Amino acid sequence: MASELVNEFVKLLDNSIEMQNGEVQVTKPEVFRGKVSLLAEISALESGTRQGMARFLVRSAARNLGTAPASINDLYMARGIGQVPFNFTVPAMNLRVLSFDAACAVFRTAMKMHAAAIIFEIARSEMNYTDQKPTEYATSILAAAIAEGYTGPVFIQGDHFQASAKKYFANPQAEIESLESLINEAIAVGFLNIDVDTSTLVDLEQKTVPEQQKNNIDISALLTAYIRKAEPQGVTISVGGEIGEVGGHNSTEEELCAYLSGYNEALYKLAPGDTGLSKISIQTGTSHGGVVLPDGSIAKVTVDFNTLRHLSRVARDQFGLGGAVQHGASTLPEDAFGKFVESEACEVHLATNFMNIFYDHIPADFREEIYAYLREKNAGERKRDMTDEQFYYKTRKSAIGPFKARSWRLPSPIKAEIVKAWEDQFDQLFNHLGLRGTRAYVERFVKIPDIKPNLKDYLGDGSETGDVSDLAD
Repeated sequence: MASELVNEFVKLLDNSIEMQNGEVQVTKPEVFRGKVSLLAEISALESGTRQGMARFLVRSAARNLGTAPASINDLYMARGIGQVPFNFTVPAMNLRVLSFDAACAVFRTAMKMHAAAIIFEIARSEMNYTDQKPTEYATSILAAAIAEGYTGPVFIQGDHFQASAKKYFANPQAEIESLESLINEAIAVGFLNIDVDTSTLVDLEQKTVPEQQKNNIDISALLTAYIRKAEPQGVTISVGGEIGEVGGHNSTEEELCAYLSGYNEALYKLAPGDTGLSKISIQTGTSHGGVVLPDGSIAKVTVDFNTLRHLSRVARDQFGLGGAVQHGASTLPEDAFGKFVESEACEVHLATNFMNIFYDHIPADFREEIYAYLREKNAGERKRDMTDEQFYYKTRKSAIGPFKARSWRLPSPIKAEIVKAWEDQFDQLFNHLGLRGTRAYVERFVKIPDIKPNLKDYLGDGSETGDVSDLAD
């Protein structure tokens, strides 16, 4: 650790930290909170040793200030045996753009409501097109917690750590090793919640449901055992499984029971005594990101809440899990979100509408610049019958990474409008999802692990995601 670089950061942060023997001490908390956005920006936009140091400082300072990554596993397990009520649903939020600013809005909203049962997540596919590796995403979230004075456990999750069917069936071992590499990288920087998604490997051509689910069962058990070996001492990472691809047929009790029974048996054979899943993602009729009509409006989405309620109860009552997880919900009408609580869903994943808010509020010339980029770079994704509105809506997520620096440097008044719109959205969502007062449950069941960060984990380039065009968000 070069003393010149350390001195540079101490000066940048107005002497609000001290560093000795690799340990960070925040000596002026309020000063540091006001400066931590500088570290988040360096993390997002720079490269090399300076970027790595900024990320290491954020993780270390968060630990010093009483904020740290944690696993939601014990809260979900308590819910599974009735020690936690079913009157709230945990939002798992994919913050694709301006993640630091969006997370600040989340934490402000949570603190007003004494809420803490919230998850920040990013999918394997999103890491690619948003240009956010696990290290950067975790840094943005923890820096936001510091900036807002949020203390306690922070749940950071790998969403859809998904097996590519195309790659798996071409070379199974290589695809498994790619996922294991991503798991290692994510755990090292604070992802203590991981959704293993091998539902892409389900083979519906097989005659029986257990046979259809066999690949899903075997590989999700294999990856769970790998996670258990890699997780920090004293931490039980929350692992989620999945039985139905979003947009396919609705999941059934037969599928859920076949998968969970087979998974438990497979995990026991691989690693007797290892903890299994905390939740199960199912299909209930939605599609990722919503469906755009020719005029640019979003088609009405139908969710089978009866299936969600029934399978949540089966997952809890028969298998002790926290319940079922709903994917692809952020474009639903506002009045639908309370139904997730009524349906006893333990978790709901939200992403697209946060990105829509960003695009709705950026200056018209910036938006047109992005659309011109899409017309050139993504022309191959345009189907013959697509309108402009449908094409832009389908492809604009892929512009987030290339325009990341420009987004970070938007004029302050524009950023303030975007963040205000996000905060209003979080306020509505959190109320509908029953999050008020959930800090009490988190404090009761979740322990903050004291994990000393390792600088070496912050100095590499991260794993290569490769082609992720066939993976879900």
